[in-house]
Amino acid sequence: METENHTTVTEFIILGLTDNPTLCAIFFVIFLGVYIVTIVGNISIIILIRSSLQLHTPMYLFLSHLAFVDIGYSTSVTPIMLKSFLRESTTIPVTGCVVQLGSDVAFGTTECFLLATMAYDRYVAICSPLLYSTHMSPVVCFLLLGASYLGGCMNASSFTGCFMNLNFCGPNKINHFFCDLFPLLKLSCGHVYIAEISPAISSASVLISTLFTITVSYSYILHSVLKMRSTEGRKKAFSTCTSHLTAVTLFYGTVLFVYVMPKSSYSADQVKVASVIYTVVVPMLNPLIYSLRNKEVKEATRRLVARTLWFS
Repeated sequence: METENHTTVTEFIILGLTDNPTLCAIFFVIFLGVYIVTIVGNISIIILIRSSLQLHTPMYLFLSHLAFVDIGYSTSVTPIMLKSFLRESTTIPVTGCVVQLGSDVAFGTTECFLLATMAYDRYVAICSPLLYSTHMSPVVCFLLLGASYLGGCMNASSFTGCFMNLNFCGPNKINHFFCDLFPLLKLSCGHVYIAEISPAISSASVLISTLFTITVSYSYILHSVLKMRSTEGRKKAFSTCTSHLTAVTLFYGTVLFVYVMPKSSYSADQVKVASVIYTVVVPMLNPLIYSLRNKEVKEATRRLVARTLWFS
């Protein structure tokens, strides 16, 4: 990243959420608590699913991978944000910025694909229950998981590739709490058209394809549920989808706000708030969303606790 006058930017300064010392102290305590709950909650979900035979189904397999992705997603952003609350000036080297940008995009994109995969799983379970074991066989589940992670890596490579081709020869202050591509584009002193278009196309492809899958899946689910004569059957079908729909709404609602709405329609502070929700808050809420409203998870938790107390 060298310019004609040989000025080189070797590090960036993260401005963070706020420069108010009082708010920094309050935010540090809050987000440290959020991060701890995120790690403990998602690890607990993974352990519970792995140790409970009744949860060894495709739906919970995908949920365990979603928990793993949420840990990575939050970890890619939260530590540097916590650091910014403790110091007046938080710096990150260019290579560190590349790693953070790549990991953030990779985990975020993988989460999109996993949410779409879980919607498809619910569609098959409710609309074609007799074919569920065929359509969601171990091989199919493995392929869906592999495609989710591959999609995340490919989108991340698009973002990091564009970032590494940018030239930075002046201001190095990122008006964000992590290395996001669009604030970085504002600091570039070269032509950024290609760097804007390529990630935008790849991100739009991910959002459109996954949202289309989710929308179509739930359209068929709704049609099938409304045709059910049993009220109990309807309640059971809806209960299996409520948690997933809540997670989808929270995640996609804030992501679309940041990456789809015209940039002139909101401020940098609004972008930061929305980014906090989908990178920090949603990974904390997902274990709660999927456990508090799920009878199978509650029952598995009760059995695991009882078994642990028995052996202790």
